[in-house]
Amino acid sequence: MRDMKRLAHWAVMLLLPVLGGCATTQAGGQDTGALSGYNHAMFRFNMVMDKAVLRPVAKGYVAVTPRPVRHRVANFFSNLGDVPVTVNALLQFKLGQAARDLTRLVFNSTFGLFGLFDVASGWGLPQHEDDLGMTLARWGVPQGPYIILPFFGPSTLRNSLSPLVDGVYLNPLYYYPDTAVQWSATALKVTEQRAQLLPLDSSLDQAYDPYTFLRNAYLQHRRYVLEQNNPKPVGQKPALTPLQQQLLEMQGGQ
Repeated sequence: MRDMKRLAHWAVMLLLPVLGGCATTQAGGQDTGALSGYNHAMFRFNMVMDKAVLRPVAKGYVAVTPRPVRHRVANFFSNLGDVPVTVNALLQFKLGQAARDLTRLVFNSTFGLFGLFDVASGWGLPQHEDDLGMTLARWGVPQGPYIILPFFGPSTLRNSLSPLVDGVYLNPLYYYPDTAVQWSATALKVTEQRAQLLPLDSSLDQAYDPYTFLRNAYLQHRRYVLEQNNPKPVGQKPALTPLQQQLLEMQGGQ
């Protein structure tokens, strides 16, 4: 656990100066100038890492793991994800939803055998998407510039710490005393998430401009979930194609 905490602290220290500098020059999801150069470079880095490591590992995982087992694995990590969802709902003062999210977490952790089975959805307790970025938006924090994070992918300044806060500090595995279990579980989670993207690889590889496609899709998706989270009396929610929606679900929707 000490190693994971140290990594998280260093990531925060490294990201804050970079993101703070970006915030002084860009706003509203823009992607121009030096920031655009950084984003394109980081996008290429992430793609190289994906093709060299994540994609081959995910293919091997799919080849040796039966689909029902993979489904249980996905449910388990989805259940852990209900912890930050519940916390963020509380921070947004959505007390009724927070109570339902907590009930969902308890039901799936008990009746669903530690989340391996999603019994709560069938009992009228669907999963929600609340994260730190949505909480900050609720508090009036501006979106800031679009930025690609190493390994995590598309984000904005407002959402940039969500992978650390929601994915690390609010992740129950972060507090598990066995470091080997922590890292093994994290590797399994990443592998399962990447495996779900495999059917879309050919479409992304053949896209004329994958970078622009993912950027536009990400910003549309964030606008959509924010409008869902804070309904407005007028205005339409931007629609996503099925391919965009699937890609963004696997990018984490930060």
